[in-house]
Formats: sequence, C-alpha cells, structure tokens
Amino acid sequence: MDKYTLFPTISTSFIVISAILVAIGWNLAIKRKLDQHKKVMIAAAIAAIIFFIIYSSRTVLVGNTEWGGPDSLKPYYLTFLLFHIVLATVAAVFGITTLVLGFKEKFAKHRKWGKVTSVIWFFTAITGVAVYILLYMLYPGGHTKPVIDAIFGW
Repeated sequence: MDKYTLFPTISTSFIVISAILVAIGWNLAIKRKLDQHKKVMIAAAIAAIIFFIIYSSRTVLVGNTEWGGPDSLKPYYLTFLLFHIVLATVAAVFGITTLVLGFKEKFAKHRKWGKVTSVIWFFTAITGVAVYILLYMLYPGGHTKPVIDAIFGW
C-alpha cells in the first residue's frame, strides 16, 4: 500500500466504523438503553469526524484520485460520485442537527430526525465504500495535484 491509498483506506474504514456504531446505537435506543445509546452515538460521530479530518487533509495535501476506469463508464461514475457527495453533505447536516437535538434533550424531534439521519448515513457509508472500491481496487486512478499546491502555485 502506497501513500496514495493508505489515507483513503483509513478514512473509509472510519466511515464503516461510524455506520456500524450508528446501527448499534439505533438498536440500543430501541431497547431503551439510552445511556449506552448516547455513548455509542457520540463514538459514531467521532469516527465520522476522524474520517472528515483525514479526507480533508488528504484533499489539501495530496489531492483527490482521478477516475482510472474506462472512459465509457466515467459519466456513470461521476453521477454516482455526485449522488454520494450530496448524500454525505445531507447526512453531515442531519447528523449535527440530530446530535444537537439529543444534547438539548428535545427527544421527540431527536427520534424523528435520528431515524431519517441513520438511513441516510447508511446509504452514505455504502456509497462511500463503493467509491473507494471503484477508485482503489477495480480501476486505480491517477493522482491530481494537491489543492494546496494549486492554490499557491507550487
């Protein structure tokens, strides 16, 4: 594993961990084990934050990976990637909202938001893993210039 695949592998692992923790937390909420639910969901949020820090750092310092598959599949990949990005953005906003509602003890709203947020998060994790598989396992792509280099002209 080289430096171009190490960080995506680690960050994708944190998304999977986060999704698994959300599933566990949801189950704990159903069982009314609310103290455990809170701890597991905080851990899920921390895993998601770690993903975001690694992903953002890699984007700035190393760059993003270009599509390496056949040109005939590129429009489908880009459509799928756009779908994933929109899902991830919505999931992040919903996740923050759901956490805030929980911490403010607005539990009726927290439950309603939590159900929707969890489902969106699961789809985000699944599509994120699919993007990883496409870019690093099935069709390894090239590597772009790091954003920081593009900004400063290095």
